[in-house]
Amino acid sequence: MKLHLEMLQSFAPWKSALKIHARSSFGEAQAAARVIMLRIMRQLTFIQTAPLNQDADGAVRVTGSRVTLDTLVAAFKKGATAEQIQDSFPSLSLRQIYGAIFYYLDHQADVEEYLKERQAEADAIRQEIESRPEYAEFRERLRQRRAELIEA
Repeated sequence: MKLHLEMLQSFAPWKSALKIHARSSFGEAQAAARVIMLRIMRQLTFIQTAPLNQDADGAVRVTGSRVTLDTLVAAFKKGATAEQIQDSFPSLSLRQIYGAIFYYLDHQADVEEYLKERQAEADAIRQEIESRPEYAEFRERLRQRRAELIEA
C-alpha cells in the first residue's frame, strides 16, 4: 500500500488532497482510495458554441434556418418562453432557441448594439422606399381600394 501511496504523492495536483486524507481518521488505504476516486472523475469542458451564423449581408441567423437572432430576441423580450418561441418556429429545436437566448444574455451589450444597427438600416431602407413617388401613388390606390371594400 505504501508503494501506491508514494506513486499518488508524485502527482502534484493530488498532493494536497492526499495529505488531507492521510491525516484524517481514515487509514492510509482509505485515503489512497479516495484520492484515486478523485483522480478518475471525468473532466468537463465548459466551452459552448452558439447555434448562430452571420450571413454575408450581416444578418445573424439560427444555424440551419432563416430565423434571425433579431426575431428570437424580440420574442424573448416580450416575455415568450423558449417553448412558446418554438411554437412559432417549429423548425427550431429547443437547444437552438436556448442557445440563442444564452448567447443574447451572455453578450447582451454587443447584441443590443447589433440590433440598433439593424434597426437603423431598416429605417433607412423604409425611408428610401417611402420617398419614391411611385410608392405614394401605390399607397393612395391601396387606401382607395380599402375604402371601397369597407363601404361594400
